[in-house]
Amino acid sequence: MNFLAYPLWVNLLLVVPIVFWFYWRKNKINIDFPQLLFVTFFGIAFGFIECACVIYIRASTNFLPGYSGSLGEVQKQSINFFATHQLFTEKMPLSLLTVEVFREAGTIIMLVMLACIATKYIKERIAFFLLAFALWDLFYYVFLYLTVRWPQSLTTKDILFLIPQPWIAEVWLPMLVGILIITAIFFNTANKNQSSLS
Repeated sequence: MNFLAYPLWVNLLLVVPIVFWFYWRKNKINIDFPQLLFVTFFGIAFGFIECACVIYIRASTNFLPGYSGSLGEVQKQSINFFATHQLFTEKMPLSLLTVEVFREAGTIIMLVMLACIATKYIKERIAFFLLAFALWDLFYYVFLYLTVRWPQSLTTKDILFLIPQPWIAEVWLPMLVGILIITAIFFNTANKNQSSLS
């Protein structure tokens, strides 16, 4: 079953937006329009930063042919770079792999801190964290495709995360989870239009 993510528990990510949809249907999220807008812009911008990091990783592991190489050459040479975690760990020097794990941990801390700064209420903090995470993940793939034409399709395999072990899935899984989370938040927000009118 190639469409399943590895390890198998990664497939449970699809449950997250469904659970929160039903929770937020009964307990509306109290977020105003400017907050939604700011977190949306943050998530999109962060998606580009993640995209740039991946391009730099590919360049630093000799998938970019020198400084004169183009993004098109990165795309041609790194099509299968993240296809399996075995290839990823073979090509990635251990020192860079360690930095990448810490970068991912730092990313989660940043998203949690953004949610904590945005509000003092736990329900809304969870919503802000999930919204920023979903937008970051979606636009990471959008910007990668726009810059190096990767992934080639929604069934392209990717390493989603390295903590506590590599999460490997086809690209459609994180994109679908992200779309469902964004939909759940926008349809279950109580104040999104009230603040924009006042």
